[in-house]
Amino acid sequence: MAQLSGETRVLGVIGHPVGHTSSPAMHNAAIAALGLDYVYVAFPVRPEDLGQALAGIRALQIRGLNVTVPHKVGVMALLDEISPEARTIGAVNTIDHSEGRLIGHNTDAFGVMQSLRLDGGLDKLPLRVALLGAGGAARAILYGLLQCPEVENVALLNRTADRAEALAAALDPEGRRVVPGTLDEHSGKVVGQAGLLINSTSMGMHPHPDASPLPDPTCLHPGMVVLDIVYNPLETLLLRQARQAGARPVDGLGMLARQGARAFAIWTGMEPPVEAMRAAALERLGKPSA
Repeated sequence: MAQLSGETRVLGVIGHPVGHTSSPAMHNAAIAALGLDYVYVAFPVRPEDLGQALAGIRALQIRGLNVTVPHKVGVMALLDEISPEARTIGAVNTIDHSEGRLIGHNTDAFGVMQSLRLDGGLDKLPLRVALLGAGGAARAILYGLLQCPEVENVALLNRTADRAEALAAALDPEGRRVVPGTLDEHSGKVVGQAGLLINSTSMGMHPHPDASPLPDPTCLHPGMVVLDIVYNPLETLLLRQARQAGARPVDGLGMLARQGARAFAIWTGMEPPVEAMRAAALERLGKPSA
């Protein structure tokens, strides 16, 4: 990292908590690789302090911020402008402070689609996709999937049907491409028909690495690509199950790095080295880079 000075521009992430985040490691690696006079830091912000934090961005001339849990939705009411993509998704994960205006973006959909193509080898997505979960991450992923005309059917499976139905109605109001359902012992047939399975739930995340979102992994099959957005641990039980079934496993670190790279480009106008960002995140997790 370059010597900090009075000219150094500040980037960061706000959330509560933020002690676990890999974003400072990733972005500072990109800053160092490009020789930019920036620094990226984590700011713990309690929900009740969000308004003051946004005022602080303006007062301190912070160039841009990532936004993580629990602020992705609440922050929207405090911004001057929201990109059409972020408004449709219903969440902001990136704030661009430009000419005194705070502009909200969402780079999660971009990150997952780039990861599917570049890490999963999917130049073209399959006709049928199964998406597990109906939370905030699922919303961005479903938005990205629906931008791909080759995807004809998305089975949206959640533990509770009402959340899946609400998300399907929000992003596919005519009900032409998204079929909501429950994730239970009867969902294996639906998953088995998919060429792509995406887990957007936290099942399998540390400290519960032995949990899988699939009640029955026998629905996994050769030729299927399985993306788990969990990246700690890097290889979840679901990805081990996918590998054993002959499917292609894709870990969540690619999505993390690529959504971060998109935010970095918004702030700086420069494309960062994604592999350097991924390697820094691996080191942060205590894993050797490939």
